[in-house]
Amino acid sequence: MPRVHPFNALHYDTPRDQSALIAPPYDVLDAAGKQRLLAKDLRNIVAIDLPHTPAKELGPPGAYAAAAEQLRQLHTDGTLTQTSKPVMFAYRQTWMQRDGASSLQTRSRSGMACTLETVPFGPRPGGGILPHEETFSGPKEDRLALMRVTRTQLSPIFGLHADEHGRARDLLRGVMSSRQPDRTATTDDGTLHEVWTIDDTTTIATYETALAGEDVFIADGHHRYTTALNYLRELEAAAPLAADHPAHRTMFVLVGMSDPGLTIWPTHRVLGGMKHYSIDALLAAAAHSLAITEVNRDPHLLTGLMEKTADFSDASNVFGLIDFATGRCFVALLKQNDPLANRFSDKPLAWRTLDVALVQHLIVEEICQPKLNDALPIKWAFPHTIEEVQRIGRGHETGAGGGSDFAQLAVILRPTPLSAVRDISRANVLMPQKSTFFYPKLATGLFMHTLG
Repeated sequence: MPRVHPFNALHYDTPRDQSALIAPPYDVLDAAGKQRLLAKDLRNIVAIDLPHTPAKELGPPGAYAAAAEQLRQLHTDGTLTQTSKPVMFAYRQTWMQRDGASSLQTRSRSGMACTLETVPFGPRPGGGILPHEETFSGPKEDRLALMRVTRTQLSPIFGLHADEHGRARDLLRGVMSSRQPDRTATTDDGTLHEVWTIDDTTTIATYETALAGEDVFIADGHHRYTTALNYLRELEAAAPLAADHPAHRTMFVLVGMSDPGLTIWPTHRVLGGMKHYSIDALLAAAAHSLAITEVNRDPHLLTGLMEKTADFSDASNVFGLIDFATGRCFVALLKQNDPLANRFSDKPLAWRTLDVALVQHLIVEEICQPKLNDALPIKWAFPHTIEEVQRIGRGHETGAGGGSDFAQLAVILRPTPLSAVRDISRANVLMPQKSTFFYPKLATGLFMHTLG
């Protein structure tokens, strides 16, 4: 692993409960979500971290300049303060989750907020920083424009490490059981966020030792880590940079893969913009590749029907389909094993049999685009819940995309397994964009890393 470091953290110097001041990451918010947060408190970090919407594209320069000015004012008036010495933070998230048809269960996930050396992606002796999915250019341009003017890493990157023996997990549990958290917050999804400041050198050194030699897999924050790399390159190109310059380090929250609270949600696909689309045209175009069965028209039953189909057929790839024009729902299976083998023989089998890879390269690129859209690109949105799929189907813009006159077909997916994330990352291969959604999201605003 790139070396782990404490950092002089910027944070809100307000009462212990900071619920009105923190926000989810920028990439799950739309304009309405931003306004809901600002209605709680105009000092909410969302005003700085999301200066313009949608954040999937570069915004006007004035928006970023205004965000930088607000950050400066909050620091000047004492709303934000910086720790007097380098620290780390034990960080726990607790939420309620329904597991299948059972009652709600309390779940929690713990990590350590720290900084890592800003090194290029890829394997390295002693451990590297490994991405697991491809990225889009627009969000990287947006994040870089914001970092240039704020000179601050506002939102931590979510990193995973093996922690096979649970040493990091046990250290975190020891800190959190020893005293009450220093700061707490509850986000709108009901998740409780708790933070313990760690400033003693013994605990910090013990944590560094526990992570020695391990790879870090980026679970969430690929665009932000790429931005940190690009920002560092810009500084180095402009002038010689001191070895201890803070841009040489990037803020992470690191979670061990042995943590029982690790949860991955699916990232569904909503497709649109197809000139010749109808559900009957799709069924005909897909007949060679997919075995499609019509099921109950209630979208909320679709994931359960997909699981039953997978169990009954022993199929590893099962998709749900929703036609927005008619409300008809379907379950689809592959007609042949490993249909991407000829086209992607250089990719490992684990990659070729990912649901997200099959949607992109089989359903979209081999069926929808050539047969329903004159070989032209189609439009995408990436919702995580059936409720959000339905909102997009009704013409709403969400943090996952959408908008009026957009949605034609939803492809419902099962979550990408954690084992696939690990294996494909170690193979130095990238999954398609939006392959995973680790829940809950890390909060923005609990701690920040200034870059000069």
